[in-house]
Formats: sequence, C-alpha cells, structure tokens
Amino acid sequence: MSRHERLSTILGIIVDEGSVHIDDIIERLGVSAATARRDLDLLANQQLVTRTRGGANANPTSAELPLRYRTSRMAQEKGRIARAAAAMVGPGDCVGLNGGTTTTEIAREIALLPGLTDPDNPVTVITNAVNIASELTVRQCVRVVVTGGVARARSYELTGPLTELILPSITVGTLFLGVEGIDERGTYAQHEGEAAVNAALARTARRVVVVCDHTKLGATAFALICRAADIDLLITDDGAPADQVQALRAAGIEVLLV
Repeated sequence: MSRHERLSTILGIIVDEGSVHIDDIIERLGVSAATARRDLDLLANQQLVTRTRGGANANPTSAELPLRYRTSRMAQEKGRIARAAAAMVGPGDCVGLNGGTTTTEIAREIALLPGLTDPDNPVTVITNAVNIASELTVRQCVRVVVTGGVARARSYELTGPLTELILPSITVGTLFLGVEGIDERGTYAQHEGEAAVNAALARTARRVVVVCDHTKLGATAFALICRAADIDLLITDDGAPADQVQALRAAGIEVLLV
C-alpha cells in the first residue's frame, strides 16, 4: 500500500468512525507504530484531523476530504460508473462536468472514446473543475470551456459569482453531476458555493445525470443542489442497497446500476 493509499484509508476510517487509535492503524494496515504516528501527524498538520493522545479524532473539515485523498475510495465502482457515463457521449456532443472523483474519471473515459478522432467534430466539455480542464485541454478532439471563479483547494472547483456569469449564456446537452449525497428530495453538496454553481450548471442542461457510488445513496449534506424532479438519470454501482434504489425510483428517478 502506497503512502497516498494509506492516508486515504486512515482518513476514511476517521470519517466513518469519528476517531482512530494508533493500535487500530497498526492492526488494520499492517504498519509500524512510528509510521502510524507520522501519518496522523501529517494529517493533523494539514488540519484534516485533530490529533489526540494515541490517535486522532475527526474535526469539522474531516467530512470534506481533499480530492487527492478521495481518489482511491470505491475506485472500481467509480470506474464502472465512469465508463457507463462516457458511453452516452459521442462526437459533437456538449457535456458538463462538475468537480469530484467520479466526474474526473468520466473526463478520462471521454478522452479515450474510440469515436473521437476528428478534431473538427470534438466533444465540448464545460466544467468548473480546473483539474478536469487541465487533463482534457491536451486532447485534440475535446474542446474545453472553463467557467470563471475562485478555485477551492479541496475540490479544484471554481465557485463564486464569476462562475455563474457565463452559465446563463450557454446550453449543455448532458450534465454529469457528481454529488456528496442523494435521497428522495434531491442531491446535495457540503459547500454552499459549490452547490450554487452545480445548480446553475443543472439549469443549463437538457439532461441531468447524477453519478455517484452507492455510499452516497440516502446521504445528505449541507446544501441542496437540485430536486429529484430535475434528475433524469442516476448512474450508481450494483452495490446499492435495494431499499434505497427502490426509494429513489419511487421518487421518479431512473436508476442505472453498473
């Protein structure tokens, strides 16, 4: 296990359980006590956890993990979701992508689509995520449109009033919307600024496709992005609990399990 994967795993334990003890890290990850202490010290220095005697506790920022620490969580499931989403895209399409680990995987899958061979008939990707824009800009058959705004270090998303200025002037065919929670009411983000921009993206789209792994089902966060009635399709993995899938379908949301 790489250091990055180890830090992601430790953060995941703290978010899920509220705290962790060094002995737990040693047992679960098979590392030395010195390594466990160094990892916790690093996370504490980044203000992602609160260090305690013999371990660490979650703090208000722990629930919103930086993107670099979330990439290894549910990686296989996100890969399947990304491939299913990218299969809906063809040359000449205009799609939207907000920030997040799942939408980043979708961007990578779009760039690899076998049908994208004509630079004169590219896929247009509109995004407020600077990491997605950076990866796609070098692709000759993808035209990238980036919204303005101020970048957030945790998600790489551009937020603020500058971001929302361009959106009323454009139309997106399909928005692939990454979320931090979805239930019968709608979709959610932890940060109100990101939620506002994501909502503006959804208003520009002819079709809104929510993309998230099954751990987001039934979960809520601070800010509502859009209502269930505004969602055309949810793509999630086949580990989704049957009762949560049924509840979302009862709310009128079409669900695709991959």
